[in-house]
Amino acid sequence: MTVSPARRLAFQILRQIDAEGAYANLALRQGLAQAHLSTRDAGLTTELVAGVCRHRGVYDRILVAAAGRPLNSLQPALVDLLRLSCHQSLRLRLPRAVAVSSAVDLARDTIGARVTGLVNAVSRRISERTWEDWLDHLSQGLEPIEDLALRTSHPAWIAQAYVDTLGFSEAALALAANNQPPTTSLVCYPGLIEPAELVAAGAEPGRWSDRAVRVKGDPTRWPALVAGRAGVQDEGSQLVGLGLSRAPAPAGPWLDLCAGPGGKTALLWGAAIQAGQPLLATEPHFHRAQLVRQALRAYPDQPVVAVADGRRPPGRPGGFSRVLADVPCTGLGSLRRRPESRWRRQLTDLVDLTKLQTELLDSALDLGRSGAVVAYVTCSPHHQETVAVVEAVLARRRDVDLIEASGIWPELPQASRGPYLQLWPHRHGTDAMFCALLRRG
Repeated sequence: MTVSPARRLAFQILRQIDAEGAYANLALRQGLAQAHLSTRDAGLTTELVAGVCRHRGVYDRILVAAAGRPLNSLQPALVDLLRLSCHQSLRLRLPRAVAVSSAVDLARDTIGARVTGLVNAVSRRISERTWEDWLDHLSQGLEPIEDLALRTSHPAWIAQAYVDTLGFSEAALALAANNQPPTTSLVCYPGLIEPAELVAAGAEPGRWSDRAVRVKGDPTRWPALVAGRAGVQDEGSQLVGLGLSRAPAPAGPWLDLCAGPGGKTALLWGAAIQAGQPLLATEPHFHRAQLVRQALRAYPDQPVVAVADGRRPPGRPGGFSRVLADVPCTGLGSLRRRPESRWRRQLTDLVDLTKLQTELLDSALDLGRSGAVVAYVTCSPHHQETVAVVEAVLARRRDVDLIEASGIWPELPQASRGPYLQLWPHRHGTDAMFCALLRRG
């Protein structure tokens, strides 16, 4: 049989993700742009890549049982191919003959004829059970949190973090929502384009952000996106940037402390222009600073973009009236669009991350003048990198007060986590963004 271009491309992208550490959404977007597949084949490639990335941990347990050997005894390319076989048999529910033969043909075409016998045997064993039957088989003897993690395709430590915040029943809904493909949202940059223009061209209005529209299909077909007047940005990310611009603050320069890749910077810059204030953006990595400049390209006047560590920025202490600290984090709030990250991150990652997050929040507060507003933002709901970081800083600083999130975002239901903003995919249809607004005394 001829290997379908959709399956071949999906395999190539999975190899990039596994072997090169590529981000699934970016590798998929680039691969589809270069392959020029039909709409149907592009849809299949997207489903195969996203599905394998979502369920990879479960598929690996199934493969160990089906192959009767540990995965590290198989070459990595073969493991990726067998994960594809899992997804086709168990989630796409292809007929057994089709799922097995397509896996064998792909193996012959990409790895070599020597592995086709093994692929045939393992693929047949995979298809002997349904997805539900495999879950029941693998869940025998598991504790409740481990069973929840298995059935929602998350590591147990992530499932536990959701349960700690939401309780068991709602955590199950939130974890399930992480496995649903997100709607593509565009942000219309202030001063460059209004949402009404894109709505008139066929987009849908955003649900929460007054700068958002929702689109279907390939977003690059929208000329406003290509020109840089709009950008791809989840509504949750838009809301935290807009919240910083809403909160009362003294006049003075604005600062984006961790600016890469630049989507929030462009939104903030548009708001700063309307407020008549300058903006400084800092980013420690040169290539990401270039992405920030690219995101700002449609603005006639450009803010300063500096390559600098947010813990040692070029701005003087007390020099800014609004500071956005969108700090590096685990990214557990964006698992819908970056499903592979759930299997890359470890609980131990939080040790170094929370230290960095604390240092960046302290730096942001030191850079604020009296009365300044600082937004501490993470794309994560995990307690250790959200509430715990803020409360640790507040406990030793007497020059900072909290701003109640409900007063800044009154239009958002069920978004308060105490005095903080916490968005959720299952409640709001956004990434699970966290934001604490603090005022410098």
